[in-house]
Amino acid sequence: MEIFNTALIAVDPSSAVTKAVIIENSHFHAAGAAYDLDAYNRILLVGAGKATARMALAIEDSIGERITEGLIIVKKGPAAPLRVVKQIEAAHPIPDEAGVQGTQRILELVRRADAKTLVLCLLSGGGSSLLVAPLPGVTLEDKQRTTELLLRAGATIDELNTVRKHLSAVKGGRLAQIAHPATVLTLILSDVIGDRLDVIASGPTASDNSTFSDAAQVIERYRLKAVLPPAVTAFLDRGVAGQEPETARSMDACFLRTRNVIVGSSAQALAAARDKATSLGWRPEVITAELQGEARDAARLLARKVLQTRDELKPGERRCLLYGGETTVIVRGTGRGGRNQELALAFALEVAGVDGITLLSAGTDGTDGPTDAAGALVDGNVAFVARNLGIHPEVYLGNNDSYGFFQRLDAHTGEQHHLMIGPTGTNVMDIQIILIEG
Repeated sequence: MEIFNTALIAVDPSSAVTKAVIIENSHFHAAGAAYDLDAYNRILLVGAGKATARMALAIEDSIGERITEGLIIVKKGPAAPLRVVKQIEAAHPIPDEAGVQGTQRILELVRRADAKTLVLCLLSGGGSSLLVAPLPGVTLEDKQRTTELLLRAGATIDELNTVRKHLSAVKGGRLAQIAHPATVLTLILSDVIGDRLDVIASGPTASDNSTFSDAAQVIERYRLKAVLPPAVTAFLDRGVAGQEPETARSMDACFLRTRNVIVGSSAQALAAARDKATSLGWRPEVITAELQGEARDAARLLARKVLQTRDELKPGERRCLLYGGETTVIVRGTGRGGRNQELALAFALEVAGVDGITLLSAGTDGTDGPTDAAGALVDGNVAFVARNLGIHPEVYLGNNDSYGFFQRLDAHTGEQHHLMIGPTGTNVMDIQIILIEG
C-alpha cells in the first residue's frame, strides 16, 4: 500500500497540471507553447473526466481571476472546492441524462467562442462517458445500451471509443470543430495504453483516423449487431454508406489552432512506485505499462513470470514487479466485480499454496468496474483459506463475482483483501504491484 499510495501521489492531477504549465506575467506556457492571455477577450474552461476537478483547481490557482466562464463534468462523488468553474456530476461508465445536459451546456459555451477566445479544455479518464452528446437519430438510451453491450463483451477501450466517436456530436475532434476559430489548449491526464490522443476521452479535441467501417467491424467482431438498438445499427449503416459525416480529420482548419498536451500518465506512477520500492528494500522492475487482454489471461501471464522469478531468487532476496495498463473482462456470469478484482482472484488461484508472493491490483481512480472497491490484495494462502471456510474461489470466478468473493472472505477472516479506498481524484489506468521473497 505504501508503494501504491506513492504512485497515486505522483499522478495527482493538480500537481501534474502545476508542473506542466508556467505562468509568467500574462503568458501561459505549456509544452513549449506560449499563450498571451492579454490577447484574448474571453478565456473559457471546459472539460470532463474523473480527474478534471483537481486539474481545474490548479488552473484556478494560477489564472482563476482571468477565467470568464467554466464548466466541467465529473463522476458522481466528492466535489473539489472550485471557486470559478462550475461542476456537473454524471454517471460512469454508463452515461446518463446529467451528462447529456452538462455536455449541451459546454457546447453552448464553446459555440459562442471566436478568434479572440482561448478555450482551456481538461480531459481525463472517464471523459467518454461523462461528455455525451448523441447525434440526431440516436438517443441516450441507445448509447447506454450500446456501451453496456460492448463492456460486457470485453471490448477494449480503443474499440469502445471507436464506436462511441461515431455516435457522438462532441467526440472524435468535434468539440474542436465547434470551438473553431477559437484557440484551444487541452491538458490531458492519460488513462489509455500508448497515451493516444484520439482514444483518451474519445478525443474531443484530437483528430481522428477511425471510420464508420471501423466501428461496424467492432460490432461485428463481438457479434452484437442483432442485439444493438435498431437506431444505432441504422446510423452506423448510413455512416458506412457515406451518408453521415465522418469524425474530424487532421487537415481540418480547427487543428491549426488546437494543441493537446499530456500532463500525466501511467509511466509517472510506475516510476514513483519503482523508487518507493527501492527505498523500502525491494529490487524493483517495471515490466510494462501496457498490460492488456482479458483479466484472467493477464493473471496467468503474471503468475508465470512471478513463479519463474521466485525460483531464481536466493534466500532473503526481495523483488518487486510492477505492471500498468488496462485489462478487460468478458462477462458470462451474474456476479459483480471489476477487472482488478477478477485479475487478483484468478492470480490467487494460479499461485495457490506458494509462499512469498503478494499481489496488489487496483484502479488508480479508486474504483473497479461498477463497484465501490479499487481492487484487491492476494497471496498464495488466499485460495486455501477461502476453501477451508467453504468459500470456493473457482465458483466465484466462474460467475464473474470477484466482488462477492472478497466481501465474504474479509467478513469471515477479519482481514482486508478488498481495497476500499474511495475515489482518488486521479486516473491513469490500473497498477499491479507484486512482491516476491526468496
